[in-house]
Amino acid sequence: MRSFTYARPHDLTQLWREHGPDAAYIAGGTNLVDLMKCGVATPQRVVDIGALPLGGIELDGDKLHVGALATNSDLAAHPLVVRHLPMLAQALLSGASPQLRNLATLGGNLMQRTRCGYFRDIAMPCNKREPGAGCAAMDGSHHGHAVLGTSEHCIATHPSDLAVALVALDAQVSVAGPNGARVVPADAFHLPPGDRPDRETQLAAGELILGVAIPLEAAGAHSCYVKVRERASYAFALASAAVGLDVRDGTIRDARVALGGVATTPWRARAAERVLVGSAPGPAVFGRAADAAAEGARPLRDNAYKVELIRRVVTRALTTLPDAPPPAAPGPLSGEPT
Repeated sequence: MRSFTYARPHDLTQLWREHGPDAAYIAGGTNLVDLMKCGVATPQRVVDIGALPLGGIELDGDKLHVGALATNSDLAAHPLVVRHLPMLAQALLSGASPQLRNLATLGGNLMQRTRCGYFRDIAMPCNKREPGAGCAAMDGSHHGHAVLGTSEHCIATHPSDLAVALVALDAQVSVAGPNGARVVPADAFHLPPGDRPDRETQLAAGELILGVAIPLEAAGAHSCYVKVRERASYAFALASAAVGLDVRDGTIRDARVALGGVATTPWRARAAERVLVGSAPGPAVFGRAADAAAEGARPLRDNAYKVELIRRVVTRALTTLPDAPPPAAPGPLSGEPT
């Protein structure tokens, strides 16, 4: 491991005053430390943001505000998440081990980088690691790679389960940097590879995720997350689906469908949502929505199976949803613990 400087600021003003935009931020360290060990990440300055006041989980009106330093374990176990955002709790619990979930943070989860073996092997060409080097996965082993959102420069899948649920839930990501604060929709936060796979998010140099705001809506309360992987635990998705429905008087009024493990970013399947809205729930419409979710897929030699897997995981998620009506969203005086 190369030498680097380390700092632990206690407020944002100190962070931006004393540390430049080239600093690498670390919280739980479950991704950055691994990348530093294998030589993919070589920061000269590491800034530990663990002392910043960004760990809260609070209800504000009809939105749940989650700080960037909230751990995956705390968020998954929070009463408001369990009751009103089940897909989020299920997505969090499907990732990693309990020990890692106790360390991993919301912000770090959104910023984690692909698990593509070629990206993590500095002896192999990778456009995401070194623009213009080429993509070894195209002609190499790409069994687990993406079929949606790909380009001729990159087919690496995005690894986060949490991000898929946040995209489905219309979450808003709050970020801030030396030039001020702004809000980015979760479904626009991660960038498709295009001709610059090394640019993965909307964050500018020096910017930091402060947290996310998640609307508590009926489709979020009546939701689930289904993940298909090669082993039962501690594995990244081959395909996953976060789905939620708001069904009233026998008609789907709102639908949310997002995919993981099959795309270069957390993938919002809006074509599937359009099929569902206005229809009565049932096997026929679920099948048409599953077909729509796979539209635009561009499989290669070894990952064509993922197209059918998309259809099956979406169908399974839709048919897994409980029949009971979702609970009403809590008001600001609900009395539920925050």
